[in-house]
Parts: sequence; C-alpha cells; structure tokens
Amino acid sequence: MDYQLPVLVVNSIILLPHNELRLEIDSGLGNHLLKALELINDDKLFVVTKLDPLEEAWSINDLPKIGVVAQLKGNLDLPNGKLRIVLKGLERATCTNYSYTYSEVVEASLNVIQDDYIEPELNIAVVRKIKKEIDSYIKMIPSISNSVISQIDDAQSIGMITDIIVHYLNLSTERKRKYLENNNPLKRTEMILEDIYQEEALAEIEKRIDNKVKTSLEDHEKDYILREKMKLIQEELGEMPIHDKEIYAYEERLSNLVCSNSIRKKIQYEINRYKAMSDNSPEIGIVRSYIECLLSLPWNYETKDTEDFKKVKESLDKSHYGLEDVKERIIEYLAVKKYSNNSISSILCLIGPPGTGKTSLARSIASSIGRNFVKVSVGGVDDEAEINGHRKSYVGASPGRIIDGMRRSKSCNPVFLIDEIDKLSSGIKGDPASALLEVLDKEQNREFYDNYLETEYDLSKVMFILTANSIDNIPEPLLDRLEVIQVSGYTEIEKKYIAKQYIIPRLCREHGLKYLKVYDQVITDVIRYYTKESGVRELERQMAKMIRKIVTSFVVNHRKESAVLQVEDVEAYLGKKKFGFTKMYDNQVGVVSALAYTPYGGEVLPIEVNYYPGTGKLILTGSLGDVMKESAMLALSYIKSNHDAFGIPYDKLSKNDIHIHIPTGAIAKDGPSAGITLVTSLISAFTNLELPRDIAMTGEITLRGNILPVGGLKEKSLGAIRSDIKRIFIPKDNLPDVEELPQEVKDTIVFIPVNNYMEIYEALKEVK
Repeated sequence: MDYQLPVLVVNSIILLPHNELRLEIDSGLGNHLLKALELINDDKLFVVTKLDPLEEAWSINDLPKIGVVAQLKGNLDLPNGKLRIVLKGLERATCTNYSYTYSEVVEASLNVIQDDYIEPELNIAVVRKIKKEIDSYIKMIPSISNSVISQIDDAQSIGMITDIIVHYLNLSTERKRKYLENNNPLKRTEMILEDIYQEEALAEIEKRIDNKVKTSLEDHEKDYILREKMKLIQEELGEMPIHDKEIYAYEERLSNLVCSNSIRKKIQYEINRYKAMSDNSPEIGIVRSYIECLLSLPWNYETKDTEDFKKVKESLDKSHYGLEDVKERIIEYLAVKKYSNNSISSILCLIGPPGTGKTSLARSIASSIGRNFVKVSVGGVDDEAEINGHRKSYVGASPGRIIDGMRRSKSCNPVFLIDEIDKLSSGIKGDPASALLEVLDKEQNREFYDNYLETEYDLSKVMFILTANSIDNIPEPLLDRLEVIQVSGYTEIEKKYIAKQYIIPRLCREHGLKYLKVYDQVITDVIRYYTKESGVRELERQMAKMIRKIVTSFVVNHRKESAVLQVEDVEAYLGKKKFGFTKMYDNQVGVVSALAYTPYGGEVLPIEVNYYPGTGKLILTGSLGDVMKESAMLALSYIKSNHDAFGIPYDKLSKNDIHIHIPTGAIAKDGPSAGITLVTSLISAFTNLELPRDIAMTGEITLRGNILPVGGLKEKSLGAIRSDIKRIFIPKDNLPDVEELPQEVKDTIVFIPVNNYMEIYEALKEVK
C-alpha cells in the first residue's frame, strides 16, 4: 500500500499523469477536501471519474478502481461562492478500498501502477515515430493546439509522451478511460496512432464533402450548407438521419401502446406533423416533447389488484401498527371492487399530527394490494397550472403534477398520494384547491382535462389518498369530496410497541447491527424526556442517534459485538433531559389548565388571570385568535350575569381591570374549546379558589352556561397524560368519544362529563 489519500470524484473528465486540470467545485465540498488535505503530506489526492456521468447520486461501490494521484497546485475562492482548484496528475494508481472519513469526503487506499519497462533502443524509435505522426496530424487538423509539440519535445519517455498527447486529442471520456487503465506505453502508442489515423481519414472525407457541397449549391442556398453536410456524412457512413430515426422509434412505441383508437389517431397525427417538419422549424422541439408526453402516459394499462384480503391485511399489519380504520377501509374498497367489478371509490383523506405514519401508510397500501405508487406534494403550491398544466404553446410548458404523476406511475390505476393538502395556498396565479376539485370528484375525473395534454384523461381507476395535519385548513368544497379518516396520535404504550417491533429492528438493519437489546425503560425514558409529539418521528430520530453512537464506538475501538442499551446510557448518548414529564406549575390561584388540539398533537395550556383596580377593562395576551378572544369576553359576561351564584361582588368585576394571559405567547392560539377553562380561571382569581394542578378541562360555553362538545379529545387526552393530568372535565356530548379512547388513557384519566357550568362549579367547591 503506497498511499492513503482523500478522493475527488469528477464527471466526464479524465485526468492523466503529467497534465494539469482546472476545476470549479462547491465551496462546501472544497472546504472539506482542503481540510482532509491538511492531514496529508504534499497536498496529494486521488482523482477518479464516475462510470455513469448521468448518475447524480453515487456511492463508493459505484466508483472505478483506477484513477490518478494528483497534487493540488493552487486554490482560489471565486465571487460566485465556488472554489477553483488546479491539479497536476502524477501517476496512475489502483484503489484497494474506499471508505468514508470526513463529511462528504471519501478516502482511498492505493497501490501505485508503474508503466511497463521499454528497451532504450525501442523507446527512441517509438518516440521519433510518434513525434513525426503528431506533427503531420497538427498540419492536417489545425484545431489541436501547437503547445503539444513543445511539451513532448521536452519528454523522452514514451509513457509521458502518450499521456500528454491523449490530453489534447478530441476523444470520448470512455476512450480516454481506456488510456488511463492501460499501463503499457507501447499499447497506448498503438491506440494513439489508431485514433489519429481515424481522425485524418474523417478529415479527408469531410474535405471531400465540403467540395461536393460547395459545387452543388448556389450562393443563396448557403443557409442549408450545414444540413446538407450532415446528410452527406450520414450517406457516407450508411446511417439513417436522426430525424428519421426518431420517427421510426415513435411509431414503434405507438404500435406497442395500450390506448383507445381516438388517442392512437391523435398521437399518429402529431407524429405525421413531426415527420413533415424541417429540422430548423422553431416548433419542432415543442412537438417532440408533446409526442414524448403522449407516448409515455399509461392510457389503458393497469396492474391487477391482490384479491387475497388476508394477505393484504397481514402486509399492512407488518408495516404499520394500529390504524385499524384505514386498514378496514382498504379491505372494503377491494371487496366492493371485486364484487361489483367497479373501481370507482371514495377519496380517502388521512388527517392527523406529523409522524403518525400517514405518508408511509399510503406507500404500504400500494405495496399490499399490488399497485404502483406515486406521490405528489402540494404544500405551498399557489399556481393552479401546477395541477392542470400549461398550454403547450407557452415557453417551457409542461403537464401538471397530476398527469406527470400518472406518467411516473406507469399504470392507469396507481395509488396516488397527494401530500400536505392542507397547505395549499392561492394567489394571483389562481386557486390550486379549485383545480383539484375536478381531479378528486369521482363524477368528473374520468374526463380530467390537462391544458398541456389537450385531451381528456381517465383518472377514475386511480386510488387517491390525501394527507393533512389539520382539517380546518382544507377548503370546504374540497373537503366535501373527501372521506376523512382521523389518524390520531399514539399513546405511550403504542409508541413503545412501535419502537420495539418496527423502529429499532429497521434502524439496526440500516446501521449494520446484527443484535441490539433495548430495555423497556430506555424506550420509556426517551418518549417521556426527549420527545414531545403525537407521532413517532422524533422518537425514531433519538433512537437512531443512540444507535449511531454505538456503531461509532465499535468502529473506533475496532470491535464488533452485540450491543445493549441500558437506562444509564440514555443521558450519556442523548444529553440532559429536554422535557419534563410531570409538573408544569404548582397549585396557584387564578391558574387553570386548558386542553388544546394543534396539528402537532394535544397540548396543556395554563390560563392565567390577574386583576387590579381599574375600570373593568379586559386585557388579553398570548397571541390569541378572534374566536378565543370572543370566548374570553363571553366567559366574563357569563360570570357578571351570575356573580351572585359565584359569590363575587359585582363592583369587584366592574371596578377592576382583568388581564388574561396564556403562556408561550409566540405561538398563535384560537378556538372555542377553552371557554369553560376561562370561566374557571376567572372564578378562581376572584374567589381565591386554589385548584389542584392535576385537573384540566375542555369545552365551549354559551351565555347561559351550557357546555358544547369539542373535537380532538384523544389528542388532548394524550397531551394531558404527558403533563400528569388525572381528571378532565368534558362536555357530556363527548362521552361517545371517550368510549373510543385507548384503554390506557381511560385507565389513567378520570373523565367528568357535564352539561352546564354550574355542575363544574359545584364539583370544584368540593375539590380541595
């Protein structure tokens, strides 16, 4: 082993020994590379060229074994944020092992490749021969630089001369790669002579063609010289013109396309138009792109659904825990389709907090029923042309995301996921939500019209699944077309099960751990003290962080063995606890816990009330929305109208200013469900009633004190458990929701149903 060097991967460029290469690279990668070079003597690195220039994402397994050891001759920061470097090729080398060391930097273990030995007499003869041929080649083809002569005059080695000459020849990347991989100077000389003879022959043919074209064209026909030259070159080589090749390929694809006769005629019409066009026509690119789009769409090709419902259920259970409503709905869909031979179904919309598995569930549904899967995210989309496409006469026109998704799906009945539907926006470019109405209406989508396509496309066989975090942000006309399925947050027991059965085994496979024992208390501590979420996304990140540290210790200490995660390891790997699981505040007068539902799960919000001499003004702080402000005014009006029942003198309410504050003021809060909590916190402040901190409440109140039902009871209950709440006052109309809660929640929390606020007041007087 001669070298242990950092690796620079280049694209479509071959660096050979004894030549210089100037590159511009991203400053981020450049800084990592320079940092790696500081640890190596002489600023050396190993330069390799990707085998597939079209492959943007590569791994160390895709890199070639042979490259060039190069020395960094200089570097310069450019105004455009890039780094310019100058490299000098030194010698060939073969890599015995690639490995990651620094961020975005690969290191290679190298063995130097020496050129084969050449007898001195033979060396002199070959040098003379190749210099003579290069001199003749430069005279015939003036495009090559004369500087190659001065460089090879100073070189006496065949190996060095061949490497210098190849740098100047107009060769493909793959041809230069063959020169790089050949360590026999005589073989490289033969290859050079072969290449320059071929170039000289082509130059002679081109010269003959030029003379023939010049004699056959009048002065006013000079605009067609290049095109005529191309035709004559193709005739000389016996090849079909590129235009004719494309037409032949299009007609071949059309003959194999599964589509209706009307679509076939339309595509054939466009191919005939393309056939009649000149290569110089400004519309030829538009027509070519349009034909490609029509031919790539799956007009009538569909995959066959799995009819074994038991296997479908087992597949969904294997990939996702719980979510029984969704799984049952998928089975119903397949059953109806099989029984009625009708694929039209409702549009499913999965609504729930982040990290609960909505997106991955859609992918699993496609896999379980044997359909192709395609995903389109519409979060932040504010242009309706993103949905129904641009007219093809526009510059840079393309089909909308729906048709583009169908093209990628390669079947007319995929599972089509439209993600983040609640984050659509509208502006001067139209309303994307309105454009989606035609897509998601089962009565209209069999004739969906895309502006670019200029013909109807049948979407009735597509199984659309939408996801959203909040139902409140979905436009009402769009929501009317959806079958909403709530994907609620997970309880602590469910999170532990998911971590043990799904997350940890998958992370071990991804990180190469053959065995990892994790104690239950470890998972519990991570859930309680390092995550605060309804889903399991952050839990997965924290578990991955601990597993990475275990793998790192194995690599650093050069050992491999089974690993064990114990309770004392949690703080060592994850640092100090981020969240408190129990106390939020001590018992205080004028402070009562409200339960809130956010797109990210349930939260406990303490509502604080203070009063002081004034004129009866109500002050509200804490980024409250209009509905919550109205709830606060309504709560105060209710107390004023019933002040005798609560034992509060009216003067105390009218001659004091009242300040209501909800902490975490940077977060916007809105909704009517804090009504009964606002009333309770006001009564607590004015009657000096101290309430235990393990009591919370949720419910909308009317001016008559009646309590109306609220939503999100499961998420609110899970948030209450995280804050050690034991008793919750809820509207009596929400009792059916309590029955659907997990048993763990019902065992932990006592739910107190009420119809009127006076029931709460009487109960609170007895709570001490």
